[in-house]
Amino acid sequence: MTTKRDYYEILGIDQNASESEIKKAYRQKAIKYHPDKNPGNREAEEQFKEAAEAYEVLRDPKKRQIYNQYGHRGLEGSGFSGFNGFEDIFDSFGGIFEDLFGFGSGSRRRNRQQRGADLRYDLVLNFKEAAFGKEAEIEVEKSANCPTCNGNGCEPGTEPETCPHCQGTGQVSRNQGFFTIRTTCSNCRGAGRVIVNRCPECRGSGHVKTVKRVSVKIPAGVDNGSRLRLSGEGEISGNGGPPGDLYVFIHVEPHKFFHRDNTDIICQIPISFIQAALGDEIQIPTLTGEETLKITKGTQPGDTFRLPRQGIPSLRTGRRGDQIVQVQVKTPTRLNKKQEKLLKEFQKIEAGKLTTKLKNVLKGDRAKAAG
Repeated sequence: MTTKRDYYEILGIDQNASESEIKKAYRQKAIKYHPDKNPGNREAEEQFKEAAEAYEVLRDPKKRQIYNQYGHRGLEGSGFSGFNGFEDIFDSFGGIFEDLFGFGSGSRRRNRQQRGADLRYDLVLNFKEAAFGKEAEIEVEKSANCPTCNGNGCEPGTEPETCPHCQGTGQVSRNQGFFTIRTTCSNCRGAGRVIVNRCPECRGSGHVKTVKRVSVKIPAGVDNGSRLRLSGEGEISGNGGPPGDLYVFIHVEPHKFFHRDNTDIICQIPISFIQAALGDEIQIPTLTGEETLKITKGTQPGDTFRLPRQGIPSLRTGRRGDQIVQVQVKTPTRLNKKQEKLLKEFQKIEAGKLTTKLKNVLKGDRAKAAG
Protein backbone atom coordinates (compact mmCIF):
# COMPACT_ATOMS: atom_id res chain seq x y z
CA MET A 1 0.00 0.00 0.00
CA THR A 2 1.47 3.36 -1.12
CA THR A 3 1.63 6.07 1.53
CA LYS A 4 0.32 9.40 0.28
CA ARG A 5 2.36 12.54 0.87
CA ASP A 6 1.02 15.47 2.81
CA TYR A 7 -0.99 17.82 0.56
CA TYR A 8 0.55 20.96 2.06
CA GLU A 9 4.01 19.52 1.50
CA ILE A 10 3.18 18.69 -2.14
CA LEU A 11 2.21 22.29 -2.89
CA GLY A 12 4.96 23.75 -0.66
CA ILE A 13 2.63 25.77 1.58
CA ASP A 14 1.75 25.80 5.28
CA GLN A 15 -1.58 24.87 6.84
CA ASN A 16 -2.64 28.50 7.22
CA ALA A 17 -2.25 29.25 3.51
CA SER A 18 -5.00 31.41 1.99
CA GLU A 19 -7.08 30.47 -1.02
CA SER A 20 -4.98 32.69 -3.30
CA GLU A 21 -1.75 31.18 -1.96
CA ILE A 22 -3.04 27.66 -2.61
CA LYS A 23 -4.02 28.62 -6.15
CA LYS A 24 -0.67 30.26 -6.84
CA ALA A 25 1.26 27.26 -5.53
CA TYR A 26 -0.76 24.86 -7.64
CA ARG A 27 -0.30 26.98 -10.75
CA GLN A 28 3.48 26.78 -10.35
CA LYS A 29 3.40 22.99 -9.88
CA ALA A 30 0.96 22.44 -12.75
CA ILE A 31 3.05 24.47 -15.18
CA LYS A 32 6.23 22.71 -14.08
CA TYR A 33 4.87 19.15 -14.36
CA HIS A 34 2.24 19.55 -17.11
CA PRO A 35 2.38 16.49 -19.44
CA ASP A 36 2.60 18.69 -22.54
CA LYS A 37 5.88 20.09 -21.21
CA ASN A 38 7.17 16.69 -20.05
CA PRO A 39 6.20 14.16 -22.77
CA GLY A 40 6.93 10.58 -21.73
CA ASN A 41 8.16 11.61 -18.26
CA ARG A 42 6.30 9.27 -15.89
CA GLU A 43 7.68 10.97 -12.78
CA ALA A 44 6.42 14.38 -13.97
CA GLU A 45 3.02 12.86 -14.76
CA GLU A 46 2.73 11.46 -11.25
CA GLN A 47 3.72 14.79 -9.71
CA PHE A 48 1.16 16.56 -11.92
CA LYS A 49 -1.55 14.19 -10.68
CA GLU A 50 -0.32 14.55 -7.09
CA ALA A 51 -0.46 18.36 -7.26
CA ALA A 52 -3.95 18.25 -8.84
CA GLU A 53 -5.23 16.00 -6.04
CA ALA A 54 -3.76 18.28 -3.39
CA TYR A 55 -5.32 21.33 -5.02
CA GLU A 56 -8.71 19.63 -5.39
CA VAL A 57 -8.80 18.99 -1.62
CA LEU A 58 -7.30 22.21 -0.28
CA ARG A 59 -9.38 24.52 -2.50
CA ASP A 60 -12.59 22.99 -1.10
CA PRO A 61 -13.30 24.25 2.47
CA LYS A 62 -15.20 21.08 3.46
CA LYS A 63 -12.60 18.67 2.10
CA ARG A 64 -9.82 20.77 3.61
CA GLN A 65 -11.47 20.70 7.05
CA ILE A 66 -11.85 16.90 6.90
CA TYR A 67 -8.24 16.53 5.79
CA ASN A 68 -6.95 18.84 8.54
CA GLN A 69 -8.80 16.81 11.19
CA TYR A 70 -8.53 13.24 9.94
CA GLY A 71 -5.96 13.19 7.12
CA HIS A 72 -6.17 10.96 4.05
CA ARG A 73 -8.21 8.31 5.89
CA GLY A 74 -10.90 10.87 6.64
CA LEU A 75 -11.18 11.85 2.97
CA GLU A 76 -11.51 8.21 1.93
CA GLY A 77 -14.30 7.81 4.48
CA SER A 78 -16.13 10.79 2.94
CA GLY A 79 -15.98 9.25 -0.54
CA PHE A 80 -12.98 11.10 -2.05
CA SER A 81 -10.26 8.81 -3.36
CA GLY A 82 -8.32 11.05 -5.73
CA PHE A 83 -8.06 10.96 -9.52
CA ASN A 84 -7.60 7.93 -11.77
CA GLY A 85 -5.96 9.83 -14.62
CA PHE A 86 -5.71 13.02 -16.65
CA GLU A 87 -9.29 12.76 -17.91
CA ASP A 88 -10.59 12.85 -14.33
CA ILE A 89 -8.44 15.88 -13.55
CA PHE A 90 -9.53 17.92 -16.56
CA ASP A 91 -13.19 16.92 -16.18
CA SER A 92 -13.20 17.78 -12.47
CA PHE A 93 -11.57 21.18 -12.84
CA GLY A 94 -13.39 22.22 -16.01
CA GLY A 95 -12.86 25.96 -16.44
CA ILE A 96 -10.17 26.15 -13.75
CA PHE A 97 -7.44 25.45 -16.31
CA GLU A 98 -8.61 28.40 -18.37
CA ASP A 99 -8.41 30.53 -15.24
CA LEU A 100 -4.95 29.25 -14.32
CA PHE A 101 -3.27 29.05 -17.73
CA GLY A 102 -5.40 31.13 -20.08
CA PHE A 103 -6.35 28.16 -22.27
CA GLY A 104 -8.68 25.19 -22.12
CA SER A 105 -7.92 21.54 -21.60
CA GLY A 106 -9.07 20.47 -25.04
CA SER A 107 -5.76 18.69 -25.64
CA ARG A 108 -6.73 16.08 -23.09
CA ARG A 109 -10.50 15.94 -23.53
CA ARG A 110 -12.28 13.61 -25.85
CA ASN A 111 -15.20 14.55 -28.01
CA ARG A 112 -17.48 12.52 -25.76
CA GLN A 113 -20.92 11.37 -26.73
CA GLN A 114 -23.55 13.43 -24.98
CA ARG A 115 -26.87 12.20 -23.70
CA GLY A 116 -30.01 13.54 -25.35
CA ALA A 117 -32.17 16.14 -23.61
CA ASP A 118 -34.95 15.14 -21.21
CA LEU A 119 -38.56 15.92 -22.10
CA ARG A 120 -41.59 16.81 -19.96
CA TYR A 121 -45.25 15.88 -20.43
CA ASP A 122 -48.10 17.06 -18.20
CA LEU A 123 -50.85 14.45 -17.81
CA VAL A 124 -54.24 15.25 -16.29
CA LEU A 125 -56.10 12.43 -14.47
CA ASN A 126 -59.48 12.35 -12.79
CA PHE A 127 -59.74 11.34 -9.14
CA LYS A 128 -60.55 7.66 -9.76
CA GLU A 129 -57.85 7.25 -12.42
CA ALA A 130 -55.27 8.50 -9.93
CA ALA A 131 -56.66 6.23 -7.22
CA PHE A 132 -56.66 2.99 -9.19
CA GLY A 133 -54.16 3.67 -11.99
CA LYS A 134 -54.50 3.19 -15.72
CA GLU A 135 -52.59 2.77 -18.95
CA ALA A 136 -52.56 5.94 -21.01
CA GLU A 137 -51.44 6.64 -24.56
CA ILE A 138 -49.79 10.04 -24.90
CA GLU A 139 -48.38 11.87 -27.89
CA VAL A 140 -44.93 13.38 -27.48
CA GLU A 141 -43.26 15.71 -29.95
CA LYS A 142 -39.58 14.84 -30.20
CA SER A 143 -36.67 14.65 -32.62
CA ALA A 144 -36.01 11.60 -34.77
CA ASN A 145 -33.43 10.67 -37.38
CA CYS A 146 -34.28 12.24 -40.71
CA PRO A 147 -35.78 9.51 -42.95
CA THR A 148 -34.31 11.13 -46.09
CA CYS A 149 -30.65 11.09 -45.02
CA ASN A 150 -30.87 8.45 -42.25
CA GLY A 151 -29.54 10.96 -39.76
CA ASN A 152 -26.22 11.89 -41.41
CA GLY A 153 -27.45 15.32 -42.56
CA CYS A 154 -26.22 14.85 -46.14
CA GLU A 155 -28.10 15.02 -49.40
CA PRO A 156 -28.94 11.46 -50.55
CA GLY A 157 -26.02 9.98 -52.48
CA THR A 158 -23.40 12.05 -50.64
CA GLU A 159 -21.41 11.57 -47.44
CA PRO A 160 -19.74 13.89 -44.88
CA GLU A 161 -16.25 14.93 -45.95
CA THR A 162 -13.04 15.26 -43.94
CA CYS A 163 -12.73 18.71 -42.38
CA PRO A 164 -10.07 20.67 -44.27
CA HIS A 165 -9.20 22.79 -41.23
CA CYS A 166 -8.23 19.99 -38.84
CA GLN A 167 -7.68 17.19 -41.36
CA GLY A 168 -10.25 15.06 -39.59
CA THR A 169 -8.73 15.21 -36.09
CA GLY A 170 -11.41 17.49 -34.66
CA GLN A 171 -8.71 19.69 -33.12
CA VAL A 172 -6.38 22.46 -34.22
CA SER A 173 -3.00 23.16 -32.63
CA ARG A 174 -1.13 26.34 -31.84
CA ASN A 175 2.04 27.08 -29.88
CA GLN A 176 1.99 29.17 -26.72
CA GLY A 177 5.37 29.37 -25.03
CA PHE A 178 6.57 25.87 -24.35
CA PHE A 179 3.02 24.48 -24.67
CA THR A 180 1.32 23.09 -27.75
CA ILE A 181 -2.30 24.10 -27.29
CA ARG A 182 -4.95 21.95 -28.96
CA THR A 183 -8.46 23.34 -29.17
CA THR A 184 -11.69 22.09 -30.72
CA CYS A 185 -11.90 22.85 -34.41
CA SER A 186 -14.40 25.67 -34.96
CA ASN A 187 -15.18 24.53 -38.51
CA CYS A 188 -16.40 21.01 -37.68
CA ARG A 189 -16.96 21.55 -33.93
CA GLY A 190 -14.75 18.62 -33.10
CA ALA A 191 -16.50 16.09 -35.35
CA GLY A 192 -13.62 15.88 -37.83
CA ARG A 193 -16.07 15.80 -40.74
CA VAL A 194 -18.22 18.45 -42.42
CA ILE A 195 -21.38 18.34 -44.50
CA VAL A 196 -20.90 19.95 -47.91
CA ASN A 197 -24.22 19.00 -49.52
CA ARG A 198 -26.97 19.34 -46.94
CA CYS A 199 -30.09 17.20 -46.83
CA PRO A 200 -33.02 19.29 -48.14
CA GLU A 201 -35.46 17.90 -45.55
CA CYS A 202 -33.48 18.40 -42.31
CA ARG A 203 -31.10 21.09 -43.67
CA GLY A 204 -28.06 19.19 -42.49
CA SER A 205 -29.12 18.64 -38.88
CA GLY A 206 -29.86 14.94 -39.39
CA HIS A 207 -33.02 15.31 -37.27
CA VAL A 208 -36.65 16.13 -37.89
CA LYS A 209 -39.52 16.75 -35.47
CA THR A 210 -42.01 13.94 -35.16
CA VAL A 211 -44.90 12.92 -32.91
CA LYS A 212 -44.54 9.59 -31.14
CA ARG A 213 -47.26 7.72 -29.27
CA VAL A 214 -45.96 6.47 -25.93
CA SER A 215 -47.72 4.09 -23.55
CA VAL A 216 -47.61 5.18 -19.91
CA LYS A 217 -48.57 2.86 -17.06
CA ILE A 218 -49.97 4.96 -14.21
CA PRO A 219 -49.60 3.13 -10.87
CA ALA A 220 -52.53 3.10 -8.44
CA GLY A 221 -52.26 5.77 -5.76
CA VAL A 222 -50.45 8.55 -7.65
CA ASP A 223 -51.15 12.02 -6.30
CA ASN A 224 -51.09 15.51 -7.66
CA GLY A 225 -47.45 16.41 -8.42
CA SER A 226 -46.26 12.81 -8.82
CA ARG A 227 -43.61 12.31 -11.50
CA LEU A 228 -43.01 9.24 -13.67
CA ARG A 229 -39.78 8.65 -15.61
CA LEU A 230 -39.79 6.81 -18.92
CA SER A 231 -36.18 5.92 -19.63
CA GLY A 232 -34.95 6.53 -23.16
CA GLU A 233 -38.12 8.30 -24.35
CA GLY A 234 -36.56 11.77 -24.42
CA GLU A 235 -34.71 13.53 -27.23
CA ILE A 236 -32.15 11.63 -29.25
CA SER A 237 -28.50 12.57 -28.88
CA GLY A 238 -26.88 14.81 -31.46
CA ASN A 239 -23.63 12.82 -31.59
CA GLY A 240 -24.57 9.18 -31.14
CA GLY A 241 -25.01 9.16 -27.37
CA PRO A 242 -27.95 7.65 -25.48
CA PRO A 243 -31.38 9.36 -25.65
CA GLY A 244 -32.73 11.39 -22.76
CA ASP A 245 -35.68 10.47 -20.58
CA LEU A 246 -39.34 11.51 -20.62
CA TYR A 247 -40.78 12.81 -17.35
CA VAL A 248 -44.56 12.62 -16.98
CA PHE A 249 -45.93 15.04 -14.38
CA ILE A 250 -49.29 14.06 -12.89
CA HIS A 251 -52.10 16.58 -12.31
CA VAL A 252 -55.19 15.20 -10.52
CA GLU A 253 -58.54 16.92 -10.97
CA PRO A 254 -60.44 17.57 -7.70
CA HIS A 255 -63.51 15.43 -6.96
CA LYS A 256 -66.86 17.05 -6.17
CA PHE A 257 -67.56 14.62 -3.29
CA PHE A 258 -64.28 13.13 -2.05
CA HIS A 259 -61.25 14.87 -0.58
CA ARG A 260 -57.92 13.03 -0.28
CA ASP A 261 -55.79 12.93 2.86
CA ASN A 262 -52.75 10.76 2.12
CA THR A 263 -54.33 7.33 1.51
CA ASP A 264 -57.63 8.16 3.25
CA ILE A 265 -60.55 9.85 1.53
CA ILE A 266 -62.96 12.16 3.34
CA CYS A 267 -66.57 12.89 2.48
CA GLN A 268 -69.51 14.63 4.17
CA ILE A 269 -72.97 13.06 4.45
CA PRO A 270 -76.14 14.97 5.47
CA ILE A 271 -78.59 13.17 7.78
CA SER A 272 -81.77 14.30 9.51
CA PHE A 273 -81.88 14.97 13.23
CA ILE A 274 -84.32 12.02 13.51
CA GLN A 275 -81.69 9.69 11.98
CA ALA A 276 -79.10 11.15 14.31
CA ALA A 277 -81.30 10.63 17.36
CA LEU A 278 -82.72 7.19 16.54
CA GLY A 279 -79.92 5.78 14.43
CA ASP A 280 -80.27 4.41 10.91
CA GLU A 281 -78.63 2.50 8.07
CA ILE A 282 -77.93 4.51 4.93
CA GLN A 283 -76.29 3.90 1.56
CA ILE A 284 -73.29 6.09 0.78
CA PRO A 285 -71.10 6.31 -2.32
CA THR A 286 -67.54 4.97 -2.30
CA LEU A 287 -64.86 4.86 -5.01
CA THR A 288 -66.07 1.41 -6.08
CA GLY A 289 -69.85 1.66 -5.60
CA GLU A 290 -72.21 2.00 -2.65
CA GLU A 291 -71.73 0.73 0.90
CA THR A 292 -74.08 0.52 3.90
CA LEU A 293 -73.18 2.83 6.78
CA LYS A 294 -74.76 2.31 10.21
CA ILE A 295 -75.59 5.57 12.00
CA THR A 296 -75.58 4.96 15.75
CA LYS A 297 -78.22 6.40 18.08
CA GLY A 298 -77.42 9.80 19.51
CA THR A 299 -75.02 10.81 16.71
CA GLN A 300 -73.92 14.41 17.08
CA PRO A 301 -73.09 16.97 14.35
CA GLY A 302 -69.45 16.54 13.28
CA ASP A 303 -69.20 12.90 14.37
CA THR A 304 -67.21 10.71 11.97
CA PHE A 305 -67.52 7.12 10.82
CA ARG A 306 -64.85 5.04 9.13
CA LEU A 307 -65.19 2.53 6.29
CA PRO A 308 -62.03 0.40 6.33
CA ARG A 309 -60.12 -0.24 3.06
CA GLN A 310 -62.28 2.10 0.99
CA GLY A 311 -59.59 4.74 0.43
CA ILE A 312 -56.58 5.14 -1.87
CA PRO A 313 -54.01 2.35 -2.41
CA SER A 314 -50.54 3.11 -1.06
CA LEU A 315 -47.89 3.49 -3.76
CA ARG A 316 -45.41 1.68 -1.49
CA THR A 317 -47.47 -1.20 -0.10
CA GLY A 318 -50.64 -1.29 -2.22
CA ARG A 319 -52.72 -1.31 0.99
CA ARG A 320 -55.80 0.89 0.74
CA GLY A 321 -56.59 3.58 3.26
CA ASP A 322 -60.04 4.23 4.77
CA GLN A 323 -63.05 6.32 3.85
CA ILE A 324 -63.88 8.78 6.60
CA VAL A 325 -67.50 9.95 6.67
CA GLN A 326 -68.27 13.24 8.41
CA VAL A 327 -71.91 13.59 9.49
CA GLN A 328 -73.82 16.81 8.94
CA VAL A 329 -77.08 16.88 10.92
CA LYS A 330 -79.66 18.92 9.04
CA THR A 331 -82.46 20.82 10.80
CA PRO A 332 -85.76 20.82 8.87
CA THR A 333 -86.93 24.24 7.68
CA ARG A 334 -90.47 23.38 6.57
CA LEU A 335 -92.81 21.42 8.85
CA ASN A 336 -96.46 20.50 8.40
CA LYS A 337 -98.93 20.82 11.26
CA LYS A 338 -98.64 17.20 12.34
CA GLN A 339 -94.83 17.43 12.46
CA GLU A 340 -95.01 20.65 14.48
CA LYS A 341 -97.44 19.03 16.94
CA LEU A 342 -95.22 16.01 17.43
CA LEU A 343 -92.13 18.16 17.92
CA LYS A 344 -93.92 20.36 20.47
CA GLU A 345 -94.91 17.25 22.44
CA PHE A 346 -91.30 16.10 22.22
CA GLN A 347 -90.20 19.52 23.37
CA LYS A 348 -92.46 19.35 26.47
CA ILE A 349 -91.02 15.96 27.41
CA GLU A 350 -87.46 17.18 26.95
CA ALA A 351 -88.21 20.36 28.89
CA GLY A 352 -89.62 18.28 31.75
CA LYS A 353 -86.49 16.14 31.79
CA LEU A 354 -84.26 19.19 31.87
CA THR A 355 -86.34 20.80 34.65
CA THR A 356 -86.16 17.63 36.77
CA LYS A 357 -82.43 17.36 36.18
CA LEU A 358 -81.89 20.99 37.13
CA LYS A 359 -83.95 20.60 40.31
CA ASN A 360 -81.89 17.57 41.34
CA VAL A 361 -78.70 19.51 40.81
CA LEU A 362 -79.95 22.45 42.91
CA LYS A 363 -81.25 20.08 45.59
CA GLY A 364 -77.82 18.46 45.80
CA ASP A 365 -76.14 21.85 46.09
CA ARG A 366 -78.46 22.87 48.99
CA ALA A 367 -77.78 19.60 50.83
CA LYS A 368 -74.03 20.18 50.53
CA ALA A 369 -74.42 23.75 51.76
CA ALA A 370 -76.50 22.65 54.80
CA GLY A 371 -74.01 19.92 55.69
